[in-house]
Amino acid sequence: MITYPYLAKGRKIEYVPLTSQFMAQAKIVRDSLSTDKAYSTGVVIVKSNQVIGRAGNQAGFKHPFLIKLHQNGWCIRRKLNIKSGEKYWLCPGCATNKKHAENLAINNAINNVGVEKVKEADLYLYGHWWCCEPCWNAIIKAEIKHVYLLKDSETLFNIKNPKNIIKK
Repeated sequence: MITYPYLAKGRKIEYVPLTSQFMAQAKIVRDSLSTDKAYSTGVVIVKSNQVIGRAGNQAGFKHPFLIKLHQNGWCIRRKLNIKSGEKYWLCPGCATNKKHAENLAINNAINNVGVEKVKEADLYLYGHWWCCEPCWNAIIKAEIKHVYLLKDSETLFNIKNPKNIIKK
């Protein structure tokens, strides 16, 4: 049993292997679109077996030197032992929840196909092991049906196990 830092009431997370075509696409999106080099994530939104939205999380830092510092542990939130999913505003290098891949992919899907066609779609997230409360709120508001994570993501991407984090 996995204990998530947050899980929306009445919702569950499902798991698929990297051999899932949509999880593999979420990884490609992470590798190509995420600017958060410390904890890169990618999302694809899928409906009727078609990708309708995609995004990678976006860090506040854009300068390569600052990105490298943040990637190497110079994060105010980590220094203060702030729990994952909380107080993103403390560190300009962390992606705020509005710049998380889930929110950005939902917005991308809405822009691509409209609000009504996003309803009942599925979300595939690569690079993290849970969704924070603001992301769950966006998922629920968009009426996303299922959330899929990579099998074993709670070990692979958990910052409590930094040796296990998969980097690009």
